[in-house]
Amino acid sequence: MRIRKARSEDAPRIAALAASLGLDYPGTGSDPAWIAEEGGRIAGSVSLMTHPDSLELVALGVDPDFRGRGLGRRLVRTLLKAAGGDVHLATIIPEFFSGCGFVRAAAAPAGMAKDPSWCEGCDRKRCTVMVRKVQ
Repeated sequence: MRIRKARSEDAPRIAALAASLGLDYPGTGSDPAWIAEEGGRIAGSVSLMTHPDSLELVALGVDPDFRGRGLGRRLVRTLLKAAGGDVHLATIIPEFFSGCGFVRAAAAPAGMAKDPSWCEGCDRKRCTVMVRKVQ
């Protein structure tokens, strides 16, 4: 399994994976992304959204056929290494991200404000904002 920075020609396949996992967002495919690839198939991806005041990990997802191999953690580590700064995220699986070195943030940076339509169907009580500080 190879993890690499996504190229422009990967955007449609990243968008398709994100949509299939319910992780697509306005701009999917336009932010820097990293993919896990095997035999020409995208097994997982993660993107880094840049806001005026912060960096945000978005749309981490692994194809169900490839889960249980540590790809999610490898993708997160790759993104963090490339980010060069503190990285925030909003998640409903804080236990996973705690294992990647993220901690609960006191508040979300202003730039991370979500379009309410993007959060439709998500239980906001379960949404946790986290940060991974540069080490």
